[in-house]
Amino acid sequence: MFQILVIDDDYSIQIFLKRMLEKQGYEVITASNGQEGILQALACPPALIICDWIMPGLTGIEVCDHIKKDPNLSTTFFILLTSLDSVADRVKGLDAGADDFISKPIEQNELQARVRAGLRLHQLNRDLQSQKLLLETELAEAAEYVKSLLPLPMSAPIAINSRFIPSRQLGGDCFDYYWLDSDYVAIYLLDTAGHGLRATLPSISVLNLLRSRALKGLNYYQPSQVLTALNDTFQMNYQNDKYFTIWYGVYDRINRQLTYASAGHPPAILVSGKSPATTELKLLKTPGMPVGMFPEAKYVDRACRIDNFSSLYIFSDGAYEITKSDGTLWNLDGFIQLLVSLQHSVDYQLEHILNYLINLNSKEAFDDDLSILQIKFD
Repeated sequence: MFQILVIDDDYSIQIFLKRMLEKQGYEVITASNGQEGILQALACPPALIICDWIMPGLTGIEVCDHIKKDPNLSTTFFILLTSLDSVADRVKGLDAGADDFISKPIEQNELQARVRAGLRLHQLNRDLQSQKLLLETELAEAAEYVKSLLPLPMSAPIAINSRFIPSRQLGGDCFDYYWLDSDYVAIYLLDTAGHGLRATLPSISVLNLLRSRALKGLNYYQPSQVLTALNDTFQMNYQNDKYFTIWYGVYDRINRQLTYASAGHPPAILVSGKSPATTELKLLKTPGMPVGMFPEAKYVDRACRIDNFSSLYIFSDGAYEITKSDGTLWNLDGFIQLLVSLQHSVDYQLEHILNYLINLNSKEAFDDDLSILQIKFD
């Protein structure tokens, strides 16, 4: 049974509306002023409110404004009862959040029809909210599933740690690292374009494909060959128009050499040096279009020696494309400066980085997935 709240300072109107609506099978509660009506609504959220516009104390407009700002009353349908019929007055009511109007004197058939229509919309909004909650729950479960697939931290002979924060919408970030043999470790991070399950599924497919080494005849020690094979396998014409960027590297721990290739991905940041005075910075990136965008895309390898006391950071663009409180967008240069400033700080650099980004973000959640890998070679 739907509950309807009637707010009116005229007792005779209260009785008239209560009797008429109860005959229609509705449960009706009443309030004699705006403040009492708000308290009644908060205590037991009604499906529909009929509120007089002109009342002593809080007016119907002010009551409507209070009701519509409360998330627990977001589906409550609000009807203003008024003798005002100018366009300006109705615009004012609509701006306050009123869903409908009933003019005085009240015509019973019109009132009953408007109440039925309002309750249909209330039920529709409730159903939509339930579906939205179910979808958000499923996306959260999917995000947890993605997290469960990601690798655990590595401590020896090199240390690899990571952080992954899904955005409000499930995104397409994914990463992995594993030993190809006792001396070579493969490390990569990818970011699929877009959000939702359509973005997540390709990234999970890549992770499973590379982790199981299912691409037969492929030299997993040569990054450019890996990217070429992925580009052949994941052409966007056959993958729901989804492409992805990726950074893939192989580290030779005996010769301290890192071979890498990238496909439209932000550069990895290599920070080296024993002290702030000797700190060196390298941006590791190669030319190459995102995987899946063009069938004939070419990828190349580059290599660099890893000096002692070096740290490598691989990340998605969600780590620096952050809207600050002043409305401006942070950038890659700011993120690089942050990494350099923490190179010679205490341990737990990743926690410092993450806390800085959370404080920098002007929103409750990040707009995009945020993934960071930190590799300490010593």
